[in-house]
Amino acid sequence: MGLSRKEQVFMALLGASGVAGLTALILFLVEAASVLRPTDIKFGIVFDAGSSHTSLFLYQWPADKENGTGVVSQALACQVEGPGISSYASDPAQAGESLQGCLEEALVLIPEAQRRKTPTFLGATAGMRLLRQKNSSQARDIFAAVTQALGRSPVDFWGAELLAGQDEGAFGWITVNYGLGTLVKYSFTGEWIRPPEEMLVGALDLGGASTQITFVPGGPILDKSTQADFRLYGSDYSVYTHSYLCFGRDQMLSRLLTGLVQSHPAALLRHPCYLSGYRTTLALAPLYESPCVDTTPPLGLPQNLTVEGTGNPGACVSAIQKLFNFSACQGQDCAFDGVYQPPVRGQFYAFSNFYYTFHFLNLTSGQPLSTANATIWEFCQRSWKLVEASYPGQDRWLRDYCASGLYILTLLRDGYGFSEETWPSIQFRKQASGVDIGWTLGYMLNLTGMIPAEEPAQWWAQSHSVWVATVVFLVLTLVAVLGAAAVQLFWVQD
Repeated sequence: MGLSRKEQVFMALLGASGVAGLTALILFLVEAASVLRPTDIKFGIVFDAGSSHTSLFLYQWPADKENGTGVVSQALACQVEGPGISSYASDPAQAGESLQGCLEEALVLIPEAQRRKTPTFLGATAGMRLLRQKNSSQARDIFAAVTQALGRSPVDFWGAELLAGQDEGAFGWITVNYGLGTLVKYSFTGEWIRPPEEMLVGALDLGGASTQITFVPGGPILDKSTQADFRLYGSDYSVYTHSYLCFGRDQMLSRLLTGLVQSHPAALLRHPCYLSGYRTTLALAPLYESPCVDTTPPLGLPQNLTVEGTGNPGACVSAIQKLFNFSACQGQDCAFDGVYQPPVRGQFYAFSNFYYTFHFLNLTSGQPLSTANATIWEFCQRSWKLVEASYPGQDRWLRDYCASGLYILTLLRDGYGFSEETWPSIQFRKQASGVDIGWTLGYMLNLTGMIPAEEPAQWWAQSHSVWVATVVFLVLTLVAVLGAAAVQLFWVQD
């Protein structure tokens, strides 16, 4: 006796469900492949405690790293309100408290579960170097206050330290080259590659109290005290680097002013680097408080000094050149003050006050040295009244752009040895491919080498098309099973 109509439909649906289910199982097992699950994101915080202000930078990178070094990106840049921490010598606790606002901004961007694992470091540069020379106990008190304030924050505080000038220069060089992709670069083939060494760029940093030059020379570095070595992304690097304390912008201006006072001791000082028509009264004693000023005020001068601008760029250059000791260099490989330096080579990025000064003077578009010189001289010969009216709201810095511009020309040309031919190799920039230039990112990249990498977890996955086919056959299996159940339950036998 044959099967009834109901039994035939039931068996057909049951068979279809079996075929569809077996097909889905085969697709799932045969086409599944082992893939790496994305790793967690790690975070790091670096405070740059400069001579005039402090900045916080928050960085992030995948936990698995690339050839031993993190692929770091900038997540936040925050400028701390108030002056640099060296200004809080009379109230050290305030130095620590001043950091809290930016720290709270950074913590908002870090998942709460990761805050205790976020390395946090404060590096102080030339401002604190000078304070330590002047009063070591005050410097210790400030570091203690900063350590106490950051130590009670919900982060992994690694310490507050005085950053060596050589490290400041080397880390700045790392930042520039990382931002430009000359240390490691993601290729079109989906691999991280090391670009040719010829693409590496030198770094020129001008802070408030010091200036740094760092680059890869064309030959061996003869003075090993000026050599910095490090390993990044599986490659070794050796660079020439030197930091000149007291040659930063602010200290240069103070040394320039006191030098003029020593040369022309009078109650009225005619300043060739201030624009004509500018006039101000300054307290004399504070000018001699910096360790960069190694003289005492001339006898007989009043406590307050009247300074009047004359707008004479020629006399200004002569006064600036007296800040350098060019006669101390006997050999060819020498910059100034008897400091060894091989000839400059390759492209350079000039940042910090190099950039800010030349940006104001509209000299960041690759103009030749002769144009830069003519532009600055023309600016120095303008009247103070005209310049003040042309740049409202910028009174704080206006009087010093003439001196700063001529100082940069003197430092780069007569000091570091850039000529009319090599001058176009300098680019004045604030950022490198969207990354703020300074020592902090370079420090964080170096730091990631000390943080253990996390291996990506393995799991099984399928291609999108196979996954869609598997889902379709699972749905068909479910429909067939439900259909068979419906036939069995609701089909009334004839």
